[in-house]
Amino acid sequence: MTGAGSAGPADTGAIPDEEWDLVYRPKAIITIVAVAIAIVIVIHLIFGLLLNISYTGVNIGWADKIALISIGLVISASLLLFTRSRLRVGSRGVEVRNLVTERCYEWDVVQGLAYPEKGPWARLLFAHDEHIPVMAVQARDGARAVEAMRRFRELHTRYTAPPKPTAADES
Repeated sequence: MTGAGSAGPADTGAIPDEEWDLVYRPKAIITIVAVAIAIVIVIHLIFGLLLNISYTGVNIGWADKIALISIGLVISASLLLFTRSRLRVGSRGVEVRNLVTERCYEWDVVQGLAYPEKGPWARLLFAHDEHIPVMAVQARDGARAVEAMRRFRELHTRYTAPPKPTAADES
């Protein structure tokens, strides 16, 4: 994407959710990530504490145990990135936040929101067959994702519809 018609994250990041017509965050991924984090922490905690349960000739100290547990915490923190995704839609345009990026696209460059046949999440469509993933709208959310797609299409129609002619325009 060349960035034409798009704004940086500072342009809309400070705008509260209440000022957008649609704010959508995935739900199923939060449960999946919570379970994954619990598993990672438990595994690293157990292995960290039991690291020197039998002597193998290697001198393992508390620093090694703390390091192994810390690695588990770092992995768990990185898993939290999967819960960041968000889609916000309003008169300003469409704001997409994925794992590490957040961009706002004006309505004049957005052509729609589509769901690929076997894809895990939706795509925001642009001209010339360009698209970006919208990780917030995920297949595993089922009916919630379908409702978000329907609501997006309503707002897309509202904000991209040509202005209705007035009496002054007709004369």
